[in-house]
Amino acid sequence: MVRLVEQPSIVAAAGSPPKHIEEFVGRVSTGHASVSVARMISPAGWSEPGQRAGFEEVTVVLSGTLRVEHESGVLEVGAGQAVVVSAGEWVRYGTPAPGGATYVSVCLPAFSPGSVNRDV
Repeated sequence: MVRLVEQPSIVAAAGSPPKHIEEFVGRVSTGHASVSVARMISPAGWSEPGQRAGFEEVTVVLSGTLRVEHESGVLEVGAGQAVVVSAGEWVRYGTPAPGGATYVSVCLPAFSPGSVNRDV
C-alpha cells in the first residue's frame, strides 16, 4: 500500500534547551515498529543524557554540527556527513556550536522511550 505522510508527529525530546523532533515514520506517526525516521532541529547549546539504545541509529546532518560523545572519544559530524551508532553502544548527543543543527535520524527498530536506555 502506498501512503502519503502529510505531516510529521511531534515527539517529546530529552535534554535542554528543548529540541524539536518531527517523526515522519515510526511508532507515533505511522505505527511502524521496525523503523523510525525523524527530523531533529536542535538549538545551540542543546545536550541530552547519555544513552545505550536498543536500536541502531543512522544520523545524517543537514546543517550545523552534531557532537557525538562515545566511549572512545568525540565526533563532530558536520553538514553532509553521517554517523552510525550500533545498538548497545554508549553515546551522548549535543549541539554546542552556534546555530545548532538540523539532522535526520533513522532508527532500526523504531525509536521508543523504553528502548533508548538513557543515563540516570
